[in-house]
Amino acid sequence: MRWTIALKSCLAVFATSVLLGLAGCGTSPEQKTSAWQVEQGIGKRADGPNMSLYGGLTGSGFTRGTRDNWRQAHATVDSFSRLDEIFKANVSATALPVQPWQRSTSELTLNYQGAAVLGSGTQTINDYFERNPATALLIAQGDTLLLERYQYARQPEQRFTSFSMAKTVIAMLVGVALQEGHIRSLDDLAQDYAPGLQGTEYGKTPLRHLLTMSSGVQFREEYDGQDDSARLSRATFGRQSEGGASVAKLFNRRIAAPGQRWYYASAETFVLSVVLRQAIGQDVATYFSEKIWKPLGAEQEATWLVDASGQEVGYMGLNATLRDYGRLAMMMARSGVAQGKQLVPAAWVQEMTQAHFLPSRTGRWFGYGYQTWIFPDLDGTYAFLGVRGQAIYVDPSRQLVLVHPAVRASARDQGSADTTALWRALKQRIAVVKP
Repeated sequence: MRWTIALKSCLAVFATSVLLGLAGCGTSPEQKTSAWQVEQGIGKRADGPNMSLYGGLTGSGFTRGTRDNWRQAHATVDSFSRLDEIFKANVSATALPVQPWQRSTSELTLNYQGAAVLGSGTQTINDYFERNPATALLIAQGDTLLLERYQYARQPEQRFTSFSMAKTVIAMLVGVALQEGHIRSLDDLAQDYAPGLQGTEYGKTPLRHLLTMSSGVQFREEYDGQDDSARLSRATFGRQSEGGASVAKLFNRRIAAPGQRWYYASAETFVLSVVLRQAIGQDVATYFSEKIWKPLGAEQEATWLVDASGQEVGYMGLNATLRDYGRLAMMMARSGVAQGKQLVPAAWVQEMTQAHFLPSRTGRWFGYGYQTWIFPDLDGTYAFLGVRGQAIYVDPSRQLVLVHPAVRASARDQGSADTTALWRALKQRIAVVKP
């Protein structure tokens, strides 16, 4: 009898762990991942850690993502690499010439001290992939790719979704629009550019405080499915509203004066996206294409999820290939320069990537700039971050970037500490570039 109860208890624990799919967990002794296959310097394999969750209970194939299941862990390998096929999106075209990458003669090898949340101790890059559900990883310095890998059968031509990494790109475009005179001043109110925001609390907020997530408008972003970020998603790319500036009316209670408090709120970036489109007089995807994506030398189209009005949502929904994300990050590492052209004003890049709010005020490990996360070292390094493990890390002093799409099962997964641990070891390995 005791044995039967114990067995049932063990089975229950096993079933629960499969259903929850503890994000970032490593490979169990019973589950062996395949070896990496390297061709032309690119590492690939058809599986990855925790296939019982990400590959379905049988461990074969990947569940097809749909509008109903795309957030569910078992469908994310597919959906996070083709979200622009599941939801409506605008296209950012590219143009020749493509900015070439050189490739290191041998793949980067690196040891790092693993984050305690996944088990401390010395780890390798191969260990990293066993501990973390990264769909791909790119590490580059200057024009050279040091490492490019894809797991869970992902491919170089697939567009990985950004989630909130898109916020940093919206801030880049605000800087371009400011330089071109489409936006006169960051002290202007949002409603000065978007008449549909007239009279709303977001409309009465200066652009400067939208950029720093300090509007003072109440917004709850906890990723529990019932919060304001869920309402925003349903109203925008979920197309449950007419879209555009009308969405701001859903969040219209002011609880602080602009600039007084920091609180992360995706609605603030959506309002910036609305303002940007109205100010430039064209869709954001086209402006991004003309000002950044084409002159950057991207090799594949990028896409932006849109709401029912055709407005790019901006707070998430940028989709691009791994190598093109790398090109975008390296442009930022070079103070806005790519292919010999100043695409984003250098002074704006500097303003974006300094801590307007220190970690002591954000309550996070990171500080915050203009839609950009600032490492607490305050050494000039910063990050584009999105839920479920999406990350781009940038170190201008080393011209070093790391691009990391992932399928972490939870928005609150602490496994991202392992990505930061890998990044810290990488910075110690790569020397600062001399001017």
